[in-house]
Amino acid sequence: MKTYLPLIIGMTLVTYIPRLFPLFFLTQKDISPKLKQFLLYIPYASLSILIARGIMTAGPDMKLATVVGVGAAGIVSYINGSLVLSVLAGVLGSYLMINIFP
Repeated sequence: MKTYLPLIIGMTLVTYIPRLFPLFFLTQKDISPKLKQFLLYIPYASLSILIARGIMTAGPDMKLATVVGVGAAGIVSYINGSLVLSVLAGVLGSYLMINIFP
């Protein structure tokens, strides 16, 4: 147990410091509207990359579940526009296809 504590502390610092510095140094600065608009698209771009990678690396027996999950996420995203609900709908659609309709 004692050997893992320095590792956990080190990993905590390595992941926390890059998040702390921009928050600490950029709190009082104004961001240009173009940069702000660019930063608003990062979550959607990241999700798109993860989805595209998941589709391309899906096994042959998971293709239908992948398509259903992406379709459910796309429909919910189009209707509602919520990123969290889109992800949940995609996961639920894939889960249902894998476990209920084998």
